Amino acid sequence: MIAKLAWRNIWFKPLNTILSIILLTSSVAIITVLVLLEKQFEEKFNSNIDGVDLVLGAQGSPLQLILSSVYQVDAPTGNISYDSAKVWMQHPFVKKAIPLAFGDNYRGYKILGTTTDYLEKYEAKISKGKVFEKNFEVVIGGEIAKKLNLKIGDEFFGSHGDAAEGEVHDHFSYKVVGIAEMTGRVVDNLILCTIPSVWEMHGSHEEEELHNPIHGEEGHRHEEGDEHLQHEHDHDEHSHHDDKEMTLDEKGMEITAVLLQFRNKMGIVTWPRIIAQNTKMQVASPAIEVNRLVSMFGIGIDALRYLAYGIMLISGISIFIALFNTLKERKNEFALLRVNGAKRHQLLILVMIESLLLCVVGFIFGTILGRIALMLISSSAEKDFKFSFNPYEFIWKKEGVLFLLTLFVGFFAALLPAIKAYQLNISKTLANA
Repeated sequence: MIAKLAWRNIWFKPLNTILSIILLTSSVAIITVLVLLEKQFEEKFNSNIDGVDLVLGAQGSPLQLILSSVYQVDAPTGNISYDSAKVWMQHPFVKKAIPLAFGDNYRGYKILGTTTDYLEKYEAKISKGKVFEKNFEVVIGGEIAKKLNLKIGDEFFGSHGDAAEGEVHDHFSYKVVGIAEMTGRVVDNLILCTIPSVWEMHGSHEEEELHNPIHGEEGHRHEEGDEHLQHEHDHDEHSHHDDKEMTLDEKGMEITAVLLQFRNKMGIVTWPRIIAQNTKMQVASPAIEVNRLVSMFGIGIDALRYLAYGIMLISGISIFIALFNTLKERKNEFALLRVNGAKRHQLLILVMIESLLLCVVGFIFGTILGRIALMLISSSAEKDFKFSFNPYEFIWKKEGVLFLLTLFVGFFAALLPAIKAYQLNISKTLANA
């Protein structure tokens, strides 16, 4: 009964109520987005650097090297000699070395030359088909298979560079032989093939024409706006392409980077200095660079968080003013309630419930709005960086604390008006009515 009466009372002055709800909704939405972004951002970044102690690559920005080689969200710092890299890959300190060679893209998704160790690193098991063995065979991430509707046996042509609208390399087609399971990591949005595939694709045009298995109308060509290429050729018609192994001379070839895992910490500590002094390459630590990146973002996140708390404080002041101002106009109502048997503490509870109801409504709307905002952020990040967030995740501990904080604001906003209602003098109020 009291709750029903309180709900009617908060709409006594709808403009004040709507203003308070908007302010609360805004503050809760901002904090909700920040809480979800922080957690998921940290999880995604940390999960992708598991098993990578250092990254070997061309000289340049260490952060750029990490972002391009580990997270696939930036342009590489350049290429390095495969022969030079192999010397360090075979060093006794190194437990595992995974070479990476950036090639082209297909409809905006990167084609990455590497080894099967890359799949093992991300625990990306093959859900359909098999791992790539021959050149121009590819394993696609689960996200790509879902979005582009690619299937085993489909063929497609890559476009030059990172841009989907780049020049189409139509002299070799890639063939899908495997689809990886979803992992929630960067591998979900990659197309993986052998490193010699990348070398062959970017070799001299004359040499490529010599090896080209598809001429004229034979085969399926990738045209802009067309769907992926369906594998309709008879196996015998281009067995000379599917079954052959590229045996390119590795001498003089280049790769983009190497993901390194060490047997002990000695290499992690000493290699940055040794490689910088003795080679034209560099090694960067993912852990250090990610921490630096998070600290850079942290300033902006803290500023937004303080802004949200400020808006929440203003909303509490708004609720206080609304309740305090309406208290004078509702003295007669409270006096009549007392005459009809209401106790002093019931009037106090009534005012308190009105404030808390506003806070609950603001929290619910804020939680919904925050997740809508995260959906928009995720959509934009996925389009630009193939990096998505889950708006449906609930972080019960932090969001529970936020709910209690919202109620706390409502409680203090209503405290003085509630005490005033409690101390109401019935006889004086009715005499002045």
